Amino acid sequence: MQTGHVHAVGSEAERMIGRTPATISATRPLRHGVIADFEVTEEMLRYFIRKVLDRRMAHPRLIVCAPSGVTEVEKRAVEEASLAAGARRVHLIEEPIAAAIGAGLAIEEPLGRMVVDVGGGTSEMAVISLGGIVVSRSARVGGYEMDEAIAQYLRSVHHLVIGSRTAETIKITIGSAMPLEPEGVLEVRGRHLVTGLPTAIQLRSEEVRTAIGGPLGDILQAIRDTLEETPPELASDIARDGILLAGGGTLVRGFPELVASETGMPVYRVESPLTCVAVGSGQALDHFDQLSLAGRARRLSTTPDWRTA
Repeated sequence: MQTGHVHAVGSEAERMIGRTPATISATRPLRHGVIADFEVTEEMLRYFIRKVLDRRMAHPRLIVCAPSGVTEVEKRAVEEASLAAGARRVHLIEEPIAAAIGAGLAIEEPLGRMVVDVGGGTSEMAVISLGGIVVSRSARVGGYEMDEAIAQYLRSVHHLVIGSRTAETIKITIGSAMPLEPEGVLEVRGRHLVTGLPTAIQLRSEEVRTAIGGPLGDILQAIRDTLEETPPELASDIARDGILLAGGGTLVRGFPELVASETGMPVYRVESPLTCVAVGSGQALDHFDQLSLAGRARRLSTTPDWRTA
C-alpha cells in the first residue's frame, strides 16, 4: 500500500537501496542537481532541519547549493520546497562558489580561480573572480553516471547484473582514471543474465577504467570548454595557481593526474572533497543578508521593464 510516508533519509536510506520490499521504494529525490520528486524532497529537507535544530516549530534561514547551470524554474522549485519544509528564508548559492569558500580561497580578490566540483549527479567547472562566476560549465554527469557505466559494462561484457551499491563499491575499491601500479582485481558477485543464478567473477581495474572512460571524458571536455572561454588575464592566474578539485567524484584514483595531463596546469585537491561544499555553505550563512541583497539586485536587474518595451 502506497502511504507516502518517509521511513528513512540519508545514509540510513542508502543502506536500503536494492533491499526493500515491494511496499517500500528507495529513491533519490534529486537527480542531476535538480528536484525529481517535490514531495519527497520537501520531506527530506524537513527531516534534516529537525535533526539539526531538534525543534518541530523551527523556522531557520537556509543556504542551499545548486548547480550553476540550473534554470530559473528549477531554482524556484528548490526555494519552494525549502519554504514548504519550514525554512523562514532561503538563498541559493552556486556549488563552485561554496566549494571555493570551503577550501579557504580568497574569492573576493581580482584573481582567477578555477574550481572543478564533481558531485553525484553533476560536475561543475567555474572560473571565479571578485566573488562571482566569470565562466562556468555544468555537465549533468558525475559519480552516479560512473556507477551506471560500471553496471552497464558488467552487463554487456560479463552478462552479470549488479546493483548501484555494488557498482559504487567497485568504483571506490579498484576504480581509476590512470593506470595503476600494480593493477587491482576484485571479486564481484551478482546475478547471471542468462542462467539467472548468483555468479562471481574476477574484475580487473583496467576494465573499470574502460567502463568509466565515457563519463570521465565528458568531464574533461567540460573543463577544456571552460578554459577556452576564460579571459586571458584570468587564464594566466589559473596557469600559475592551478585548478582546485572538489567533490567525491575527484577521489577516483588518478583523477588529478588525468586533469593535469589533459590541461597542462597544476592541479590540487581540497583537503576534504566530500564536505568542502557543505562547509563553504555554512560559512556563507554568516553573510546571509548580504547574499540575499545581492541576489535580489541581480533578479531586479534581469527583470524586463514592460513599461519601456
